[in-house]
Amino acid sequence: MYGERLARWERAVEWPLVATACLFLIAYATQILAHPDGVLQAVAEGVIWVTWGLFLGDYAVRLTIAEHRWRWFSRHLLDLAIVVLPILRPLRLMRFLTILALIQRGAGARFRGKVVIYTVGATILTIVVAGLAVLDAEEGNGGPIQSFGDAVWWAFVTITTVGYGDYVPVTVTGRIVAVALMIGGIALIGVVTATIASWIVQRVSIETESADVASEAQVAQLRAEIGELKGELSEMKEMIRDLRPVA
Repeated sequence: MYGERLARWERAVEWPLVATACLFLIAYATQILAHPDGVLQAVAEGVIWVTWGLFLGDYAVRLTIAEHRWRWFSRHLLDLAIVVLPILRPLRLMRFLTILALIQRGAGARFRGKVVIYTVGATILTIVVAGLAVLDAEEGNGGPIQSFGDAVWWAFVTITTVGYGDYVPVTVTGRIVAVALMIGGIALIGVVTATIASWIVQRVSIETESADVASEAQVAQLRAEIGELKGELSEMKEMIRDLRPVA
């Protein structure tokens, strides 16, 4: 019963929460990139607080109606982080892709296609959000990251674990963002590697099954031909017997 209620609730609020995350991301980016004053600043701040309240309410409702609350809590720590750390809230944008992937779980290559879509989308979103976060922490503090372009470049080389070292955060907050991004980059490489390995294993499996099927067909064909040869030999023996002169 509780599981059905939780599923119905999640289906009902999924897309509204995606729209809410979009609003949060727009307001958050506006604050960092445009440095608004007056009414625009108040509107952006209000949107952030309203979206935070919506995500907090969603988390509270799901925790309340979950059948095994402690198990649900332990399995949804990212959702808790989305509520506690506003910077993670835009990750809600990728959640509907995860649901699509789970629906296609038994669909072989199609499932891996969903994983690739999720990975690419989540990577782009993470780079943008991390760039905004590190720019928010570093701008005006004397470090090399002083523009959004520099921040995106830093996020890109960090998440790919390249790390040229031309742009580095100098503040504590910026370094915390860097650590989180590096962990995310390692996880990303793991997902991509696992996806490619899964594809290779499936291709090898398909080739092996095809070879096995071909071998079985060839054996069956050889058996049929041997049977035909036996029949022809028996007929030839009968003909030879008929041709022998009677003593």
